[in-house]
Amino acid sequence: MGMRYKKLGVALGGGAAYGAAHIGVLKAFNDIGIKPEFISGTSIGALVAAHYAFKTPMNELEKIGKELDWLDVTGIKLSKLGLLSNERLGKTVIKQLGKVDIENSKIPLCMISTDICSGKKVVLNEGPLHKAVMASSCLPGIFIPVEWDDMMLVDGVLSENVPISPLREMGAEDIIAVDLTTNRKYKCPEDIIDVLTNTFDIGLNNMIIEQMKDDQTTIIQPELTAYNKADTGKAETLIREGYEAAMNALG
Repeated sequence: MGMRYKKLGVALGGGAAYGAAHIGVLKAFNDIGIKPEFISGTSIGALVAAHYAFKTPMNELEKIGKELDWLDVTGIKLSKLGLLSNERLGKTVIKQLGKVDIENSKIPLCMISTDICSGKKVVLNEGPLHKAVMASSCLPGIFIPVEWDDMMLVDGVLSENVPISPLREMGAEDIIAVDLTTNRKYKCPEDIIDVLTNTFDIGLNNMIIEQMKDDQTTIIQPELTAYNKADTGKAETLIREGYEAAMNALG
């Protein structure tokens, strides 16, 4: 079934604790026999894309998804507002994948970040993997921007939340894009993280819909209406939702 794709690229979008749904999508790829030749990720999508590109076994990736406490990894204390570092996420990536560079991945990989000084989209396709994941998932106003060359990088969600365009530049012809945000219903925020993630999603969703108008793109949008982004206890359900959405879209 995977044979009908030509030079397949896969774009994994941002979505904080929803990110476990990406693992379900990749699991479906495995079962169907779809083998991406390029992969890109934004924010939590960058973390999952990194694992996939460096060939983390699927059962291990599922385990990571279930254990991944997004808030713990990012070091946020919800009682406290302020600038925090998401270095803990970087350390987790080093622990899981080693001190590796993006360009050494088994599958060509890139991640999206945003230079908060210029407002420009930054495509990270070489350099330290752990630092790129930190930069791509660096929620502005919460985390200290990641310094990279002469740039100050924050979350790629601001510039391309579902990173389709870099895949074209990498040489992909067919693209599967996994969008975790535009299909969700909003809930009243319970904390500052919910306020910020709702704000980003509401502001960005129209832009995301525009960006995804691409004839050769298959969109997978898991039904994630019942979840709160900071609710990390539902990883298993999210993995299942991602799996089912991929099977429905590709079956």
